[in-house]
Amino acid sequence: MEARPKVTPLTRPTRRRSHVPPLGVRTTPDGGIDVAVLASHATGVDLCLIDEVDPALDVHDPARYAERRVALDGPVYGVWHGHVPDVGPGRRYGFRVHGPWDPAAGMRHNPAKLLLDPYARGYVGDLAYVPATLGGGAGEDGGPDDEDSLPFVPHGVVMPEHPRATLGRPRVPWADTVVYEAHVRGLTMRHPGVPPELRGTYAGVAHPVVVEHLKALGVTTLELLPIHANASEPWLAGRGLSNYWGYSTMSFFAPHAGYATAAARAAGPDAVLDEVRGMVHLLHEAGIEVLLDVVYNHTCEGGDDALHLSWRGLDNPLYYLHDGGSPARLADVTGTGNTLDFRRTRVVQMALDSLRYWAEAVDVDGYRFDLAVTLGRDHDGFTPDHPFLVALQTDPVLSGLKLVAEPWDVGPGGWQTGRFPAPMAEWNDRFRNAARSFWLEAPRAGSHGQPMHGLRELTTRLAGSADLFGHSDPPLMRGPVASVNYITAHDGFTLADLVSFDHKHNDANGEENRDGTDDNRSWNHGVEGHAPQSDDATTEPWSAVVPLRRRSQRNLLATLLLAAGTPMITAGDELGRSQGGNNNAYAQDNEISWTDWDLDDAGSDLLATTRFLGGLRAEHAALRAESFYLGTPRPGEELTDLLWFDETGAAMDGAAWSVDGRRVIQMLRPGPDDDDADVLLVLHGGLEDVVVTLPPTLAGAGAWDRVWSSTWDTPDGPDQADEDDEPGTARVESLSVEVFVARR
Repeated sequence: MEARPKVTPLTRPTRRRSHVPPLGVRTTPDGGIDVAVLASHATGVDLCLIDEVDPALDVHDPARYAERRVALDGPVYGVWHGHVPDVGPGRRYGFRVHGPWDPAAGMRHNPAKLLLDPYARGYVGDLAYVPATLGGGAGEDGGPDDEDSLPFVPHGVVMPEHPRATLGRPRVPWADTVVYEAHVRGLTMRHPGVPPELRGTYAGVAHPVVVEHLKALGVTTLELLPIHANASEPWLAGRGLSNYWGYSTMSFFAPHAGYATAAARAAGPDAVLDEVRGMVHLLHEAGIEVLLDVVYNHTCEGGDDALHLSWRGLDNPLYYLHDGGSPARLADVTGTGNTLDFRRTRVVQMALDSLRYWAEAVDVDGYRFDLAVTLGRDHDGFTPDHPFLVALQTDPVLSGLKLVAEPWDVGPGGWQTGRFPAPMAEWNDRFRNAARSFWLEAPRAGSHGQPMHGLRELTTRLAGSADLFGHSDPPLMRGPVASVNYITAHDGFTLADLVSFDHKHNDANGEENRDGTDDNRSWNHGVEGHAPQSDDATTEPWSAVVPLRRRSQRNLLATLLLAAGTPMITAGDELGRSQGGNNNAYAQDNEISWTDWDLDDAGSDLLATTRFLGGLRAEHAALRAESFYLGTPRPGEELTDLLWFDETGAAMDGAAWSVDGRRVIQMLRPGPDDDDADVLLVLHGGLEDVVVTLPPTLAGAGAWDRVWSSTWDTPDGPDQADEDDEPGTARVESLSVEVFVARR
């Protein structure tokens, strides 16, 4: 057997302790701070205390700052630590790390670079895209760059300790949950009812006019795009653009200061955090939960030749996933240039510490995990038993929150929808695809004389996607609520654009329309784009196209809000918001992405329809399934929990499901209790009107009452069909949804 090489420690550790200090900077009762930072391959770490000695100078002028360096003790199991007296809240700080510079081995220690504490809970200053911060810390000769980065990077700020929030969470049951995905800035930048100084801010999100809007929609849970401190990619900044969505994390503990009011920013990081806490508490008072979209799969530092701000300079081989080769190269399963290595205990710890902090100090109600497959990758690929996922299930702080996975990444075996463990829910891309295919892609094909398919797939999604989420031990444990159903999200077409464009139009992104998916399953209904403002729905060709587009939007909203599972509305879809056909508006911090609250008649009608459908879901327990349907009576019950019928009113059997080209289905969902109404959905995805024979109502229920039709421009539209229909039948127009209720 070949002898193992002798391993020499890089530096002599101090006396080992049984307890490793908590990472980060914390104030102590004696008026000082305890400091601990992970840098396991370093030979020395300095805490750098920073003062502004001449605030009148430019922020990038080195003479503006004075720096005192304190050598930390260590390492103890890779952690450098120390206690510094007479340092209190508000003091700026960073780290400088000494150690080998060997990029071929993944080592990028460079004490010329001031590094942001990964555990910093507040920061001041902005990133400057200059040679001192770019190039991954390397100079032109490939060696370490010796230009000091202190004036060009954000500085951590010592924060006071915040007690656990005690207001109390709404704790909305999953079956009652309706999610609304929004961007803090984009939601209110154009809202006329929000005071100008609050637009685009955390405080603006919790303004009464916004809260009233959410409540009227039936929204129970607000999911915010990333509010962790973030920094744009250098190539975006070079084009005068920014990473508007914020999926480029600079700190997992500090809120993004750019979303705070000017007054809070001027008052400092503690005021910024207080504004975030205030937003959450005001929403809680209104009964609305807050979920944070969190990005633990990568950081803003990008590839090896990009930014050198924090993790790269502290412990590049530990924090980032490498390919195992020599020279070492970053392994990228996120499409961003780097991937945090969740095979490493300390990376898992950082994510868990961050999650607990936001849950305890800010009182958020849960998280949506971006590219969550990355967080469950071990040496062999994704596993539902990954330590991070096990911790989410068992942690006393986190296990009781709402946890939602985006169940894919771009690495090998990256699509894992349905494989995350309870109590996690997951974004259901199969629901999105099925709804779009049935209502848009198939009719577009049919309008050109091609076959139309997709009914069977859609009905599986309407019933809660047991084929995806029913595999558990014991089976069916997760229930349909594990399926977060959506038609649109922040990435992709808006609802209005989905029915108006066959192709993406991403020219504003500066990538020659190469970015963004081509798998949109959209339908422009015959004309590409929206009608010019000089035209209206009464002129050709818009008089034929616009009404169909509006109906298609209503069909999709009804499919979303009335299906079994947890619905997610994308902000602005209820208003007819358009991005001009841009299906990847991540870099558009402008009117392209911001929600437009100036509604025309069509927008007002769509809003009224969305509110009605949300109210219908809230009113009828039959539309809020907590467990998977069995297709038989449940123990102790007499009624079958779900029934399917064809257009003749006959029960669907195995042969009926196989009829080629079938485009009409009736879904009968009995009320779970004796005093709950039964609900019948009739979906017609064909291009010709049909007369449907309704199934008989169930025992103890009255006659079917048509309560809504997607053919109505407004939810209180007249039901002319009632006057002409034969008893027990309903004339159903092409491409429409009808909702009937039978009360007990």
